[in-house]
Amino acid sequence: MPKPSELSKRKERRITEHRNPASKNLDRMTVREIVELINREDHKVAMAVGREIPAIARAVDAIVAGIRKGGRLIYVGAGSSGRMAVLDAAECQPTFGTPPKLVQALIAGGGRAITEAVEGAEDGVRNAKRELRKRNLTPHDVVVGVTASGTTPYVLAALQFALERGATTVALTCNRGTPLARLAKIVIAAEVGPEVLTGSTRMKAGTAQKMVLNMLSTATMARLGHVYENLMIDVVQTNEKVAKRALRILAEASGKSVSAAEHALRAAGHDMRVALVMLKRAVAAREARARLKAAGGDLRQALEE
Repeated sequence: MPKPSELSKRKERRITEHRNPASKNLDRMTVREIVELINREDHKVAMAVGREIPAIARAVDAIVAGIRKGGRLIYVGAGSSGRMAVLDAAECQPTFGTPPKLVQALIAGGGRAITEAVEGAEDGVRNAKRELRKRNLTPHDVVVGVTASGTTPYVLAALQFALERGATTVALTCNRGTPLARLAKIVIAAEVGPEVLTGSTRMKAGTAQKMVLNMLSTATMARLGHVYENLMIDVVQTNEKVAKRALRILAEASGKSVSAAEHALRAAGHDMRVALVMLKRAVAAREARARLKAAGGDLRQALEE
């Protein structure tokens, strides 16, 4: 176990824990000065993420390859980082029509930690291993550890366990050269610098993590064929708003009218892929389904595009 002095030195090396010179008089600033300062600091986030694009692309390639072999994408995080991961995982099923367990997120402290702080949860090394053990990890799974500091025990334990099971490990952090990086095959380190409020990584670090998570899931689903052009062809029609969106998507993708899209969607049993093939190839629902089956679900191939 590291000595307190060693832990202190590690903390000092984490740039997310440093004091930001620009905000040292934060408590004396006017409201306008505070929000302008935050805005200036936020401008640094996209640039920091941009520097990590090669690593992000490698991570997407690994996730796509794993899922095509039957694997899953599993995020692991604590606190603000964990909440970002939970949000991204929760959005995948309705946005891309994926199975509920294809993209998962584990957060230290469980469901309660999504809406409130659970004291000591991020130190729960045994809990991390137990939760991953329940999921029967395989070498085709990809486990992404999400932690701004790169030192969260819960996340470190999860990646160590994933390594032992042969899964691909990815680190999503805001500090390079941390213990997390040593456990990851792919390291995404968006170094956004010190926070306006010292150590409050729900700010720039959280924004960077959200941006990267958006990239990971959206690029993965696009490569897996859950997107047609830039449209959500597999969106789950769970309410009236989304049902109307589905009609607009079909009309836009096919170049047909909304009324034609509505007719096709009804005939297709509300399967947007089938409806799109019907509209673009001028075929009945049965033939559209046969085309999709022959193409192995590849929509572009079924459309002969």
